[in-house]
Amino acid sequence: MWAVGTAAYSVEGAWEKDGKGKSIWDTFTRGGTRVSRGDVGSDSYHNIPGDLRALQQLGVSHYRFSLSWPRIFSNGTKESYNDKGVEYYKNLIRGLKDIKVQPVVTLYHWDLPDSLQTLFGGWSNSVMVELFRDYADFCFKTFGSDVKFWITIDNPFVVAWHGYGTGVVAPGIKNDSDLPFRVGHNLLKAHAAAWHLYDERYRAAQGGRVSMALGSHWIKPSRTRQESRKACQRSLNFVLGWFARPLFVDGDYPPCMKDNLTHRLPSFTEAESAYVNGTADFFALSHGPALSFQLINDSLRFGQTEDLGLRMLLYWVRAEYNNPPIFVVESGWYGSGNTKTKDAKHMYYLKRFIMETLKAIHVDRVNVIGYTAWSLLDGYEWYREYAIRRGLFYVDFNTPDLKREPKASATFYSKLIEKNGFPQLPENRPAHGAFPCDFAWGVAANSIQVDTTPTQFTDTNVYIWNISGNGELKKLPGLQAPHLRRTPHCADYGSIRQQVSDLLRMQVSHFHFSLNWSSIVPTGHVSDANETLLRYYYCFVSELQKVNITPVVTLWHHTGKLSSLPAPMEASDGWQSEKTVQAFVDYARLCFHRLGAHVKLWITLNEPNDEDLEYTVGHQLLRAHALAWHVYDREFRKAQGGKASLVLHMDWVEPAFSFNREDVAPADRVLDFRVGWFAEPIFGKGDYPAVMRSWLQQRNTIDLFNYHLPTFSEEDRLLVKGTYDFFAISHFTTSMVYDGVEDKYTFKDKLQVQLISDVTWIMSPRRNSPVVPWGLRKALNWVNSRYKGVPIYVMANGVQEDTARFKDSLRSYYLYNYVNEALKAYMLDAVNLKGYFAYAFSDQRDPGFGMYGHVQEEVISKSSLGHYKNIIRHNGFPAPGTSQHQCPHAPAQGSGRYVLTKKPVVGFLSLVSSCMLITMCLVIYYAFKRHKLTTKK
Repeated sequence: MWAVGTAAYSVEGAWEKDGKGKSIWDTFTRGGTRVSRGDVGSDSYHNIPGDLRALQQLGVSHYRFSLSWPRIFSNGTKESYNDKGVEYYKNLIRGLKDIKVQPVVTLYHWDLPDSLQTLFGGWSNSVMVELFRDYADFCFKTFGSDVKFWITIDNPFVVAWHGYGTGVVAPGIKNDSDLPFRVGHNLLKAHAAAWHLYDERYRAAQGGRVSMALGSHWIKPSRTRQESRKACQRSLNFVLGWFARPLFVDGDYPPCMKDNLTHRLPSFTEAESAYVNGTADFFALSHGPALSFQLINDSLRFGQTEDLGLRMLLYWVRAEYNNPPIFVVESGWYGSGNTKTKDAKHMYYLKRFIMETLKAIHVDRVNVIGYTAWSLLDGYEWYREYAIRRGLFYVDFNTPDLKREPKASATFYSKLIEKNGFPQLPENRPAHGAFPCDFAWGVAANSIQVDTTPTQFTDTNVYIWNISGNGELKKLPGLQAPHLRRTPHCADYGSIRQQVSDLLRMQVSHFHFSLNWSSIVPTGHVSDANETLLRYYYCFVSELQKVNITPVVTLWHHTGKLSSLPAPMEASDGWQSEKTVQAFVDYARLCFHRLGAHVKLWITLNEPNDEDLEYTVGHQLLRAHALAWHVYDREFRKAQGGKASLVLHMDWVEPAFSFNREDVAPADRVLDFRVGWFAEPIFGKGDYPAVMRSWLQQRNTIDLFNYHLPTFSEEDRLLVKGTYDFFAISHFTTSMVYDGVEDKYTFKDKLQVQLISDVTWIMSPRRNSPVVPWGLRKALNWVNSRYKGVPIYVMANGVQEDTARFKDSLRSYYLYNYVNEALKAYMLDAVNLKGYFAYAFSDQRDPGFGMYGHVQEEVISKSSLGHYKNIIRHNGFPAPGTSQHQCPHAPAQGSGRYVLTKKPVVGFLSLVSSCMLITMCLVIYYAFKRHKLTTKK
């Protein structure tokens, strides 16, 4: 059953028209500090046709609405019957019948006749049980032939705890700590009286079902202790169990309530327990922001953490209350009061809750029979008044006709109902296939471990074993051995041996890391280069090449606020200065000259497209890259045979809505500013994107913002354009944007876009970094569509996870799915993808991202490393049952003994072996011949 709901006081309006009596909300909103009232609400009383049209647009099968008790009985008793009020509900039900939508009717949704509160103290008085029974009797008799689902009372927890305890909602009573429990007791008995009445007099003829809508949160332990788990159970029992246990289990309150509250909690007689127990034909569950602790009260959390886990709550109901059929009679979220039709936050929370309901049905076997999105219309939202909006339809409260306009959430919900859930899209199914044999399988690191201290081969100290203690070596003071007369080798560096050995075990063909400009050339002048460090880097890349691992080297890695420029360059205006640009070119030439024999892939700048950088800095970075690229092209390419480019950070940006073509514009604008900013001058027309230039000109009509985009001279345009051999991106996550304003903290003023995440996405521990594999495929297609056929490398792709988690299941999931999306881009979309680099190599250099972890001095392989090796071994994802994809020149599969993996060495050893075999044969032959001659003699 797909449903949507409203509450009478929120939407009806006409608060004193046609004989309607005052409710406690009419009185409550006129006292204290209340600012606004629900006198008009959405004016549903005068707009039944508008509400019916909205229901038809949604395509729901059921509509949950509440009857206003004081509109039917103006003073709360049957003697004050109001014919016009009754006629309104008859017309509504008749209209629902015409459009084939079934009513789900709530008898009491918090709007008690004010006279009953004044005369009897409202629900604190047991006289209410009989009065409510009379009211229910009239409703069953009058409307029951067309109603199959009845809700007696909505969310008795809110009525009792917040109406008569905290005073947050009407009637606003507080300061009597025992009163909420007496109210709850009367609410239960009133419900039971109505249920028995229906069961005895109306069920046989009308065939309906009756329940009580119980609201609840979900709660998680704040600590992994038994006490915390018990506190969570206590919290759920004090909110949900307070009413659910008497109805669904044994007719009595939860034991923890009885133990904690003792005499404060009323008790049921044996007859009352039997009368209350079992008085629910289904479990009506209410879940959302107007419930329990969202009402600014945390006294019943018992120190634990509230959570929006609807799936967990549904499973709890199944397990705790004997697996009843569950009708979710209220669920959804809200947007701010300023939100109009683009209610992204509301829409994606609605998606989340429905997905969790679907998982509860299919995975947890919970018997969910229906779901109710809340609510149909924007209206008066109780203690939050008009500060939030919960409607699927927007209502402009400042216009006379209060016209209903569908929001994005309404479109989403209607399409969801049409599909009856979330059918899997073909493009989201895993792909089978292999990458080309020359595909670059790599791993990336921001930097490598540098340790240039003398090794055991140059250490002249003498040591002795400490055999009586812990077995460590102890230096013998005053004793030194003579220096060994040997030529230093690159393998002498213990840190290089360890890192290369770890890379070899990964079975990658490429390794991407960054040099440290400020350490290699501390003064900025190449004449002052650190020769020790340069030799270390030379040794590192040469040792990599010996084991058939191709080094991919970045000259400068942008590190945000932490500058990695040489100190004198930083002190003299950084990248703003032309001196820095020229110093970078000199540094690049030095690196090409000293390391280029072993480096075939160069990255000039890694992730320079930081959106916080000023555009003048970006302009200088583009020139620095271009000048360095031309140096390589003119002076080194012919001899070294390498390639060069830069890496752009490219997280994908998805439109938050995709119902109209206009929804795509904000996402395109962000991509132009983030990626096109550097890509278009180099890979495109030699200038900044037209969208970028026109947008900034429009935003800069008065000179209040630093939005000046530099202009390329013809000389610079020709300098920058075409300075690439491939297009390299780093990609980690996906975000969504739209051109509304929901949250000022995530609103990007310069681009006039609101950033948001789909709350159904898997969230990583890193803030604002959800796991969205298909975002990589879309990013690759964006590059391919803009710069057709360009060779593309994914130069860094990874997810952060707890460094102590060596069984890193999130990273294993991440790698499998992101690489699979890269395969789809290559196989299905004809993207010229040349390589994929997982990020990162080790936690030591890139904390939280590494596939190697560290415990003290020990290097630990995480489980994700095995998963990545398996993908590399198969060169992709072969279909089950097919033979493994074989490549003639697979990457080295060595065991750590470098010489065995070098092909020339293997050839030499084979030659030596052959010569030895031939020599042995000749020796045996001539020995045998001489033996025969000796015998003849």
